[in-house]
Amino acid sequence: MKKWLIAALALCLIFSSMVIPAQAEAIQLELWHYFSTDYDYSDGSVFQRDIDAFNASQDRIHVNYTYVAREDLLKQYTMGALSGELPDIGMVDNPDMAGFIQMGVFADITDQLNAWGQLDQFFKGPLNSCMQNGRIYGLPHNSNCLALFYDKDMLDAAGVKVPTNWTELKDAAKKLTDPAKGRYGLGISAVKNEEGCFQFMPWFISAGGKLEELNGKGCVDALTYLTDLINEGSMPKDVINWTQGDCNNQFISGGLAMQINGPWNVATIKNLAPDKNWGVALVPKADDGVYASVLGGENFGPTTACKNLDAAVEFLEWLMSKDVSANFCETAGKFSPRADSSASKEIWTTDPIFSVFAQEMQYAMPRGPHPRWGEISTAISIAEHEAFTGTKPPQAALDTAAETVKGILAK
Repeated sequence: MKKWLIAALALCLIFSSMVIPAQAEAIQLELWHYFSTDYDYSDGSVFQRDIDAFNASQDRIHVNYTYVAREDLLKQYTMGALSGELPDIGMVDNPDMAGFIQMGVFADITDQLNAWGQLDQFFKGPLNSCMQNGRIYGLPHNSNCLALFYDKDMLDAAGVKVPTNWTELKDAAKKLTDPAKGRYGLGISAVKNEEGCFQFMPWFISAGGKLEELNGKGCVDALTYLTDLINEGSMPKDVINWTQGDCNNQFISGGLAMQINGPWNVATIKNLAPDKNWGVALVPKADDGVYASVLGGENFGPTTACKNLDAAVEFLEWLMSKDVSANFCETAGKFSPRADSSASKEIWTTDPIFSVFAQEMQYAMPRGPHPRWGEISTAISIAEHEAFTGTKPPQAALDTAAETVKGILAK
């Protein structure tokens, strides 16, 4: 018995003296985003599922994600450019990226992405929004555009056909407006920020307007047209306070017969109003103009404060890989910036809603890119507010905006 005890003690001493290598801790990456997480199939919810899937797929890299409201996030980037207090990976609206690259927020990852060998699968427009002077600072995550949503039952009851031009749209909006039911014919988002600018752009592009000529005929005609819809009572004055989500909620509740909005809201309608009979059409064009929409979407890039650039790039390459990109965009109601992802899903060719958005994408024009796009966008949304509230007539409002923007573009 004593011999057994002595032997056992000896073994304990041997094992206790052995050095067992500690398991390497995962690289921790902090990511900030402003995707909505309001419901199960929102872009934010689907995005978080993707990150969770990445974390579960391996144990070397762990991505921690934090939601930050868009306006707050932009402020954080601006302050972080000076203080260095930035996440490892940041999300940004594609027209804003040029300005933050110039500020030094995003890191140059050209060499890593070239070595990846998949850049040729990305559409030129979205990828260009991540570039400056031939160098690449991130990857496009999704693309989108705007179209006309309409309530089929309301249009049928009013004997209204789906409008294709401004004259038809004005007539339809007037017939569909019913004050007794608290219903307006048309709604848009005209909040004083990027959303308002984003929603105004298709109108002036269709009429031949240009950023370089904001007070020219095309832009003035567009702003006058929308202002008239408000003054005639076919569009509510409250649009100056509506985000695109607010506008969609009004459409869901029956407060709007038609709205201008994006494919990211399709899942919301299906989720909250499964019995609603509705459809989507191209944004009506100016009577003597062309069909037009505007390119939206978000990019992700490692920041200059990133603690492990290679790990961040590895995550981004996974996030923007063919299948992950296709699955996210299909579920969240957006479009992949990759050609091979877009070709892998039938939804963008056969679905009665998304096939229209796919058609609209060919008319979608980019915002910028310009390092000072935020200032340009602000000038446009201020002019829109001034016209809609009656503070200034459309021409005067755009004269002021044009002077501001010309000064920015001249530098």
